[in-house]
This record gives sequence, C-alpha cells and structure tokens, in this order.
Amino acid sequence: MPRVLLADDQALFRDGLRMILGAHDGIAVVGEAADGEQAVGEALRLRPDLVVTDVRLPAPDGVEAVAEICRRTSARVLVLTMYDPDERVYDALRAGASGFLLKDARRDDLVRAVRLVHAGEALLAPSVTRRLIAAVAGRGAPGTARGSRLRRRLAELTEREVDALRLVARGLSNAEIAAELLLGEHTVKRRVNGLLAALGLRDRAQAVVFAHECGLVTAGPD
Repeated sequence: MPRVLLADDQALFRDGLRMILGAHDGIAVVGEAADGEQAVGEALRLRPDLVVTDVRLPAPDGVEAVAEICRRTSARVLVLTMYDPDERVYDALRAGASGFLLKDARRDDLVRAVRLVHAGEALLAPSVTRRLIAAVAGRGAPGTARGSRLRRRLAELTEREVDALRLVARGLSNAEIAAELLLGEHTVKRRVNGLLAALGLRDRAQAVVFAHECGLVTAGPD
C-alpha cells in the first residue's frame, strides 16, 4: 500500500486530492504540507512512499523541496503543474522527481499516476514530455559543457545499453522495449536497471532527461 504525502499551498486542492486518493483501497494519505519547508519536514518525519506535490510550492519552492526529499529520503515524487509545458517541471525531473501530471487531469489519471510511480515506473506522457524538453532542454544541450560531460558518461555504456536508453527516452515501457528489441521483458528490465546504475540515475525519468541533454535523442514533433 503506497503511503502518500500531499503538498500544495491551496488547502481546498489538498482536500480534493485526499478525497480522491482516500476513496481507493490500497492508497493511504498519511500527511499534508502547505509549503516546501513543511513538505521536506513531513517527508522526513513520516517517511512516505510517495510525495505528490505542486511544483511551484512556496518557501522553498517545489523544485528545491523535491531535491531535498529525493536526497534525504527514499520517497518517490510525483509533481503537479497547471502549465503545459512548465519549465519548473523539467527542473523537478532533474532534481529527482519520477513523473508529472497536469492539475486538470481526470481522477482516474491521478490514481493511476500514484500507482505507477509507487511501482517504480516513470510517468512521462511522450507528447507532453517532448514539448517540455523542447522548451527548456537547451540549458544542457550537446554544445554546452554539461552536454560534453554527459556524452562522456554515455560513451561508457555498452551498445545494448545505449539502444535501451534511446527507447526509454521515447517513453516506451519495458514490454514495448522488449517487443522492439525482440527480447524477453525480464532481460529488458535487467538492461534498463543496469544502465540506470551505470549512469547513477535514480529512475527512468532521469534517464529521459539525460538522453535529451546528451544529444542521444532530440525533442521532435508530436
């Protein structure tokens, strides 16, 4: 059962999230926070499995809170945003968030998102992700010093790991990658886990950001 901490500066919105998630068996809302400082403090105190947070929290902002939560706890983070694309979401993914969801998403989408992220999957809708990366990924693009460092890390991967990374960056699941590479799903899972470990990445969301910033893939049209 995922134990969930909610963080948003609007009490009514937190109430709505609590009502939606609390109505489903197997999901327990264990706490709430109204700003970044509270979110970090409650994450350290309650040790939830998952934090669902507005990416634009005050004091400190949502991205700083995400970075602290990911650095100091094992909780996964799902960020919410009103905007598509939202530059702060990209920063949150780089800071360790495992996925994002628009605030106008349907109730079922929210519940599915919580279950997916808790299970270790990245929640990155390919079309939204492409627009997001295209809007802001230039800060880590191949021509920059950061891009050069990332390409050196990419060069340390095996050819098979690079192939898997390219497909992960397209938003494919392990089952879809297995079909693409004509491999078993368990083999793909081991390969993806291996490349995450080799690159020192927390999960698939960071792999998507890495692949775009090192120039392995580019953000094309939907």
